[in-house]
Amino acid sequence: MSARGKARNRALDILFEAEQRSVSAFDVLRARREKTDQIINPYTLEIIEGVLSQQAAIDEFLETYSQGWSLERMPSVDRIILRIGTWELLYNDEVPDGVAVSEAVALAKTLSTDESPQFINGLLGRLQQLKPSLLA
Repeated sequence: MSARGKARNRALDILFEAEQRSVSAFDVLRARREKTDQIINPYTLEIIEGVLSQQAAIDEFLETYSQGWSLERMPSVDRIILRIGTWELLYNDEVPDGVAVSEAVALAKTLSTDESPQFINGLLGRLQQLKPSLLA
């Protein structure tokens, strides 16, 4: 797995833990730094900060284009994978669009249900098509 792939996975872990425990992702990050010798890749922090700073817009896009799936109805891991993928797709110019989608799908293949990769691919693919108008 690439360094960025590991960073995505770690960001997913931190965001997931924060959501499950109803605490700030920064509190989870701080606890990991204090209680473990875990090295936090700078890209992990960039993802977390990016997702949190754009979460309202990201969630609105996901709600609007998920076709019958509210955010609350989605499995938590899928929701967080979609937030990371959407942030990379729409707000991180360093990541090619296709890479943002394929990396999100890869996370879903290893961490979620059998149906999740197809759902995530379809939703992020739709956002990719609409990207120019979403960011206008």
